Amino acid sequence: MFKWGKRLVITAIVILLFATAIIYGVLSLSLPALDGRGSSRAIDNVVTIKRDALGQAIIDAQSMADAAYGLGFAHGQDRFFQMDLLRRNSAGELSELFGEAALKLDKKMRFHQLRKRSERMYAQLPAAQQLVLERYAQGVNEALQAQSMKSFEYLLTGAQMQPWQPVDSLLVIYSMYLDLQASTFERDMVLEQIEQLYSVEMREFLTQASEYQSALDGSEIPRDELAIPTLPSTAVNAQISEIIPNEEVGSNNWAVSGELTASGQPMLSDDMHLGLAVPVIWYRAQLNVADLQVTGVSLPGAPAIVVGSNNHIAWGFTNAYVDTSDWIRLNDDADVISEEEIIKIKGGQPYSYSFPKSDYGPVRSVNGQRYALSWVGHYDYALNLDLANLASAKSVTEAFNIADNAGMPVQNLVVVDTQGQIGWQPMGAIAARTNPSDAALTEADFQQAWFDNEPQRPRVMNPIDGRLWTGNARVISTQELERFGDGGYALGARQQQIRDRLFEQSQFNEQDFLALQLDNEARFLSKWQALLVATLEEQGSEHNLELVQQWQGCACADSVGYTLVRYFRSAVIDTLFASIETQLGEHQLSLGPIRRNLEPASWQLLEDPSVWGLADKQTLLSKSFNLALARIRERHGDDIANWQWGKVNAMALKHPFAKQIPQLSQWLNMPITEGFGDSFMPAVQRPEFGASQRFIAQPGRLEQAIMAVPGGQSAHPLSPFYRVGFEQYATHQATPLLPSEATHRIEIRPAN
Repeated sequence: MFKWGKRLVITAIVILLFATAIIYGVLSLSLPALDGRGSSRAIDNVVTIKRDALGQAIIDAQSMADAAYGLGFAHGQDRFFQMDLLRRNSAGELSELFGEAALKLDKKMRFHQLRKRSERMYAQLPAAQQLVLERYAQGVNEALQAQSMKSFEYLLTGAQMQPWQPVDSLLVIYSMYLDLQASTFERDMVLEQIEQLYSVEMREFLTQASEYQSALDGSEIPRDELAIPTLPSTAVNAQISEIIPNEEVGSNNWAVSGELTASGQPMLSDDMHLGLAVPVIWYRAQLNVADLQVTGVSLPGAPAIVVGSNNHIAWGFTNAYVDTSDWIRLNDDADVISEEEIIKIKGGQPYSYSFPKSDYGPVRSVNGQRYALSWVGHYDYALNLDLANLASAKSVTEAFNIADNAGMPVQNLVVVDTQGQIGWQPMGAIAARTNPSDAALTEADFQQAWFDNEPQRPRVMNPIDGRLWTGNARVISTQELERFGDGGYALGARQQQIRDRLFEQSQFNEQDFLALQLDNEARFLSKWQALLVATLEEQGSEHNLELVQQWQGCACADSVGYTLVRYFRSAVIDTLFASIETQLGEHQLSLGPIRRNLEPASWQLLEDPSVWGLADKQTLLSKSFNLALARIRERHGDDIANWQWGKVNAMALKHPFAKQIPQLSQWLNMPITEGFGDSFMPAVQRPEFGASQRFIAQPGRLEQAIMAVPGGQSAHPLSPFYRVGFEQYATHQATPLLPSEATHRIEIRPAN
């Protein structure tokens, strides 16, 4: 029996090894060839696609159209499934890949009808931009045709690979629109319902200005304390639930003039905060076109360098959060038609999705009232390829001229040049209407200027103090705020900390900027730490008191006290606003989209919680801390060692397939890394969210420039470029912007 058992074990091992070898062999067949020669009818001159030790794509071409072909070829080889998800996400076509599981999300996206809009906008683009999109699509498709087997994602899903179409690149840009601006119209609906359910005074109380203001001109919104509005007694005894904040999709960027650098050249920093996953969102690339060289990161699916430098200028973005949407409260007799969208479902029958639409936009009903959404993404000026023109700009002034008409989600553009200039300006689609509103407008208030892009943009150029900064909070003046509105600005503590850090030094180099990107000092939470210390002293909780007193004042990996303070603040806010959160929940809404605004109201309520029928201050704070402890224990166990912030907030970049099939985690995910930052400080980091790149550059000195990306270039797990770059990012190394010596080369010649 022993011998037979041994033989069975050996046989099972052999079968497992054989099966593994087969799987490995099959997957290897889908690896793209990174060396070789070919030909194409889609190009006018020779195009070469080289890769360095990081897998960074280096495209050599004689025209931007041919360069777009080369970039499309590289994207198609390394990131096609990611591109496919992006186009399908905004078009509402994920059900074709994943079946009914994606139907709810597809219906949400079809509300905007973005494929139809993209097709209309593509037809209106200049011929030169259409050509770039066509060449890009041809590059993508020829890369797919060159593969001997489709990639593993399609093998697992059993889905078909659909060719890339020029219009699909516009859908990819729309995916970014939704990431960056969907929270704006969610926020407006929440504020509208607060006004309808409570009062205008309640809306204003919950969104009053904070002390964390750092506009570029120094202007401040007055902070006169508002009277606490009456809360209906029927809502007082609500169940406390966690108010989940919207992710503060945004970024940091700043710049200093040459007077503040040893080289005499101005310097730029940019780190864009987005979801972190495998593969990472950005793709490193360098385009060499005749005498032009531009290096930075591109978005797979789009033929442009999004952030980078051409050695004349360097530029970066943060989400601007000016108001880009309004809900229009429809009259009872408003003309509304029914729109029908047919959603194809893998393995099932097509699904017919219908929704109402008015002249102002698609319609949603909330609490018995119909609202139409007017959003810049629905208008013809929303999309074009002007962003790609930054690659050839040679000055801040030229960059500003491009920014005036660029069709993209509106961003804070910060740009510096070799002439010594530094500047800031909003870049992207802004409606020319002049009456932005936090709550819904009436039909009579709707302006026809919604159909036009705003021609007059605020800007700051060469400030006297030689410093610029943006971090998703208000940077425009209070006067400009009335014109451009509030689309969900960040609280402002992070941006203020960046500004203050910039004025703490008179000289900067690249390492100084990197240190500021990684600044995790918890200045914002210091008030909450002091409040928790007082609470624990009153409680007599000596052990917890010691942990909080020794919190280190930073989102440091070994700090348990920081975790306690962080959870305590959340529990207090959840307790204070439980009644409003409960009532909004009855309408499938939440305070989440405005949670960042609740800071001033929270401190005001803590002075006298009884105004809303809450327990006295000390009782409320003690109960809140107990709630915080319960949540920590539920999520991280009873072992206090697991309460260290580095473990609680560990960075975990996951592949979407590994989330569905955990057995693939070790193979597909990046290593879990200790957390080092948080939300209200320059070093923004949460488990699956944070700096999607770290860029620092002085035009004319790009040999010292930095571009760190949290993951590899290739989405293929067997590629040598699947993980490369992650360790450098996770350990905060200054990865160079410029590519190293090429290790692979593909040459594609025009076909006769």
